[in-house]
Amino acid sequence: MLLLSALTLALAVSCGGKNPGGASSSQPGSASQSNEPSVSVIAPVTEPDPEYPYANPLTGEGLEEDISGKRPIAIMLNNLRKALPQVGVAHADVIYEIVAEGGITRMMAVYQDIEGVGDLGAVRSARDYYVNLALGHDAIFIHAGGSPQAYDAFDNWQVPHIDFVNGPYGNMCWRDPDRRKTAGLEHSLLTSSEKILEQMPSRFTREHDSSYQVGWTFTKEAPAGGQAASQLAVPFSSYKTGHFAYDVGQGRYQIVQYIDKTDVPYVDGGTNEAVTVSNVLVLYTDVSRVKGDDKGRMEVRTTGTGDGLLLRDGLLYEITWRRDDRKGCYSFQDKSGQDIPLAVGPSYINIVGTSAEVTWE
Repeated sequence: MLLLSALTLALAVSCGGKNPGGASSSQPGSASQSNEPSVSVIAPVTEPDPEYPYANPLTGEGLEEDISGKRPIAIMLNNLRKALPQVGVAHADVIYEIVAEGGITRMMAVYQDIEGVGDLGAVRSARDYYVNLALGHDAIFIHAGGSPQAYDAFDNWQVPHIDFVNGPYGNMCWRDPDRRKTAGLEHSLLTSSEKILEQMPSRFTREHDSSYQVGWTFTKEAPAGGQAASQLAVPFSSYKTGHFAYDVGQGRYQIVQYIDKTDVPYVDGGTNEAVTVSNVLVLYTDVSRVKGDDKGRMEVRTTGTGDGLLLRDGLLYEITWRRDDRKGCYSFQDKSGQDIPLAVGPSYINIVGTSAEVTWE
């Protein structure tokens, strides 16, 4: 960038500024006058961004086909350190991360259109607050087992789900032999977009009800009122802190899952592609241990309102989140109560306790 700036400045000095002969060049009969025709500087033509008739409702990215009526696929993913890298996450439209028992976190990746994504995993067990969020997307939820609270949620809320542990879906998944050796049996379960689409149970409705709306808005230009912030650290527990850094060249946030002696960058194990996002959100809420649960499982409030943060375009905004009931998605407002738009592209949503000491610079 410095070299480019220096080169631009050198060209400006050599080609612009004063006329070569100074003030005397305009005098009649001056030797500096020439009969050569003057050269007009033509501004470069900027190609307009292509216009698309439709957009992905989860990212705002333009599309030739309307996919807003499709029910997305939500997949429960392992985020234990030894189970990394995950597979297929670089294609996710939205990633949710929330703490589970023992201070570890799990993720739910949401895909508005899963076709062509390829392998996915490692698939892990569900928790009721993730079931709640999947229901808000009207998604078909894929998991491998779950907590008692999650199974109660499946039954009580009638959430369509595919369970690789307690269900007839053995042909839809497999154990990766390398992961089984290095990470263990429970961290080795994979599936694929091809298997999911080919074997999707016919009883699941594949289209949204006509009244369903995500309700998110997107803009290419950042709204007013943001403060500069290029880095963000989100502590979930003593075990896990997420790190996000803005890459100006990409216009996206790069992610590091764990910071220790050797940073663990967030890459897709299927393609070795870095997982980057256009939006990073932090939503503060009530997080506590489930009373009487001997496994230390967590209770997380996902409805109501709360404070939050939005990072986009290298800027930070203090926001408020709102979710009226479990059948709707989150909405995001600025401090004046107006809906705040997201940047075009995928989003990473961190849900943390109200006392979490999130830092940025």
